[in-house]
Amino acid sequence: MTTPKNSERRAHLVRLAGDLFAEKGFRATTVREIADAAGILSGSLYHHFDSKESIGDELLSAFLDDVLNGYRAVSAEPDPRAAIEQIVRSSTATLSRHRAALTMLQNDWTYFSAQPRFAYLRTAMKEIEETWIDQLERGKESGLFRADLDTRLTYRLLRDILWIPTSWAQSKNAWTDEQIVGGLLRLLFDGITRRV
Repeated sequence: MTTPKNSERRAHLVRLAGDLFAEKGFRATTVREIADAAGILSGSLYHHFDSKESIGDELLSAFLDDVLNGYRAVSAEPDPRAAIEQIVRSSTATLSRHRAALTMLQNDWTYFSAQPRFAYLRTAMKEIEETWIDQLERGKESGLFRADLDTRLTYRLLRDILWIPTSWAQSKNAWTDEQIVGGLLRLLFDGITRRV
């Protein structure tokens, strides 16, 4: 039975491990290092998790669930520009909450995507891509966005731009999430909005 204390301890261990995975890489981080950071014996970690992959799975699935919940909420928005704004805002907030998981995904994608346990990563990334492209295509079709807009390329560029601030350790707290969102939206809409 999971008690609140066990649940808190487990969450603490996940956060510690996430920080180590982000700093050293998932594959380079050992169970012993996670246990040392937590001040416990490495065998004690197995009381909470059956493997290091279970910890990684918990971090990544929570991250992608959060991303997808935000994106799915946008699907009913009739205005493509408003939908893109909501996606950018949702993404920025989610990425701020899940910096370690995003760093893991970026740095260890090849490893995770080759493991059957993490097959859901490809499915989630496909849904994320389809959400962006759907809204960009709707914007093109409505005449709001330029007719020559390459929606797949635009998605890839925007996704990567959104991911970059999570690695700005040297300028941490130089900009708020809202300042980053505002800057990106100004850049984005001045760049893809059709001139009249």
